[in-house]
Amino acid sequence: MTEQNEDMSTQMSADGTTAADPGQERAYLDHAATTVMRPAAREAFLEASRVQGNPSAVHASGRRARAVLDDALETIAELLDVPRSWLIMTSGGTEADNLAIRSVALGAATRDPRRTAVAVAATDHPAILATARSLATTAPSIEARLLPVDARGLLLPEQTADLLADGAVSVVSAALVNNETGARQDLAALGAIARPHGTLVHTDAVQGVGHAERPSWDDVDLMSLSGHKIGAPVGVGALVAKPDVPFGMATTGGGQQRGVRSGTLDLAHAASFAAALRETLAEREQETERIRALARRLRAGIAEIDPEARFTLAEDSPQSGHIVHVVFPGADADSLLFLLDERGVDSSAGSACSAGVTQASPVLAAMGIPDQLSRGALRLSLGWTSTGRDVEQLLRALPESLTKARAVGALFG
Repeated sequence: MTEQNEDMSTQMSADGTTAADPGQERAYLDHAATTVMRPAAREAFLEASRVQGNPSAVHASGRRARAVLDDALETIAELLDVPRSWLIMTSGGTEADNLAIRSVALGAATRDPRRTAVAVAATDHPAILATARSLATTAPSIEARLLPVDARGLLLPEQTADLLADGAVSVVSAALVNNETGARQDLAALGAIARPHGTLVHTDAVQGVGHAERPSWDDVDLMSLSGHKIGAPVGVGALVAKPDVPFGMATTGGGQQRGVRSGTLDLAHAASFAAALRETLAEREQETERIRALARRLRAGIAEIDPEARFTLAEDSPQSGHIVHVVFPGADADSLLFLLDERGVDSSAGSACSAGVTQASPVLAAMGIPDQLSRGALRLSLGWTSTGRDVEQLLRALPESLTKARAVGALFG
């Protein structure tokens, strides 16, 4: 990281984080949960929030608000290489995933009653898995099919083809980058399997933006994005959907956004999202190289500290590079997180979207990792403010924390 970014990181630690020791600098290694808001995104939000008027109104103030919104939407569309009409702005990735699975499944079933299933990767985010499973209560005729993965978290082509072969699946979903392990799916291969059956392909790209190549629009039909993973505020995201995607009615009202999501559009959040997306994509190649170097240092240091540590993905496995997921046999994950937190390190065991509860990981189970082993899982995720200091602080804190977490594991294991 540049000297300027080092200074920025230190300043943000001093101003924006808390610790048991008020003078202690934090090592933030949980960017997969949320990343630091970018200054450009903050400025865009503040500037847009000063604009008076509803962007749907026809008076002068409304037209000015609409101009700010239009500029943000045009920027987002251009950066994603899509027509603006493909954008459906949402409150975040979870809402985008819900629309992509539930609303599309209902819309497809209305259009073609033979579409009686959805298919989702067994390692997908809870926003996908829970939504697919919930269809059984709201639309009992629509079943959820789980696509199995191999030990690297990648879809198994033959089994995927078998589950789509009957033509009943309206939409198939697989995350571009897994939120726990960083595994990167081959969406071109999935698209090739789905296309002959008329099955739409959705990807949750929330973890992938800035860390992986965007999939081709020849291979996917829908893509979910989230602002707070790229440096925009919490509360904004997008579902990108091709014009022929069928949607069931999600909300009623003024008919905004193709009638899929009615309501007054939030121009301040849209402007902030556009600013964060612009910076994220502009820096992607340089940042990918820098973050991968930090990840290699993390891996090497952890392996030196604990030769028993098991990295969930080998370095040559397809992955984003910003997530280092490791399992420490015999360690208690809750204790390890607490002990690292005491030493100024922010990390996690997996998804942050499970109501704050650490539990056995369905992702690791789907990859064939036994529950007993996965209880010692640790996810370390890097982002645009990450520095070598963050890595070194984790490596200094790990030996003692790991020893104590294993002692707890021995007591309750």
